[in-house]
Amino acid sequence: MKFNRTHTLKEIAEITNTKFVGDANFPVEGINEIHVVEKGDVVFVDHPKYYDKALESKATVVLINKEVACPAGKALLISDDPFRDFNKLSIYFKPFKEAEKIVSKSAKIGKNTIVQPNAFIGNNVVIGNNCTIHPNVIIYDNCIIGNNVTIHAGTILGADAFYYKNRPTGYDKLISCGRVVIKDNVDIGAACTIDKGVTGDTTIGEGTKIDNQIQIGHDTIIGKKCLIASQTGIAGCCIIEDEVTIWGQVGTTSGITIGKGAVILGQTGVTKSVAGGKSYFGTPITESKQKLKELATLKRMTKK
Repeated sequence: MKFNRTHTLKEIAEITNTKFVGDANFPVEGINEIHVVEKGDVVFVDHPKYYDKALESKATVVLINKEVACPAGKALLISDDPFRDFNKLSIYFKPFKEAEKIVSKSAKIGKNTIVQPNAFIGNNVVIGNNCTIHPNVIIYDNCIIGNNVTIHAGTILGADAFYYKNRPTGYDKLISCGRVVIKDNVDIGAACTIDKGVTGDTTIGEGTKIDNQIQIGHDTIIGKKCLIASQTGIAGCCIIEDEVTIWGQVGTTSGITIGKGAVILGQTGVTKSVAGGKSYFGTPITESKQKLKELATLKRMTKK
């Protein structure tokens, strides 16, 4: 998430009530998670396992719970609880704004777009031309929808990421301030849920077609001309490359990549990244030809 203007390191330290290491006027342009961080961003890290990754990332400012040597060209914010203080920044720069109407005054809706009764369009939503938004669709704040998009009844775009920190007092939520971005010529079936990014975008690529009852997690990027069948669950931070076909009741773990042109057969558990141009089946996931050979061998072994 980028700020609406560049802030100084001192200003960010005052918002978070943290100690800073670096020039007080050091420019800060936004906040992001490690997998989408860019130059000018603040990233947080609160576990020694990930210190080096954060310090060596593209981030300009590292919000960290240990006093360490500051890498050249960067600045630090020292916090006893980076998770909490990162949330402070999310709330400060992207506060929740309650709705005043079922279709927000700040929403921009293109030519020849039809919004059916009882659809909710949140603040700062942008919808392109020639779209159809069916009844009871919920489009949360800041979502971006391209041209020639159809969204069927009961689908929800932009709900919060499922992202929590386990504390002795219970689960502490990481505040979501990202978006959902739907490119041109996408069809989304009924009763789907697409969560917004924590700080970045959950993106559905041009020409992709999504069946009914599908869950897509935060910050996942789905490429162009993909087909995704009913009851599939795609976890957060996944990359589904172009022209992938995913059949019904597939589930994925977070952070995996499915290569271009892959076919994932029904009820497969995508437990790891897989290369494109091949067909896969089973849990754990295996190339379908190999899995079918294994099943045939097992069947022969069990015959009396």
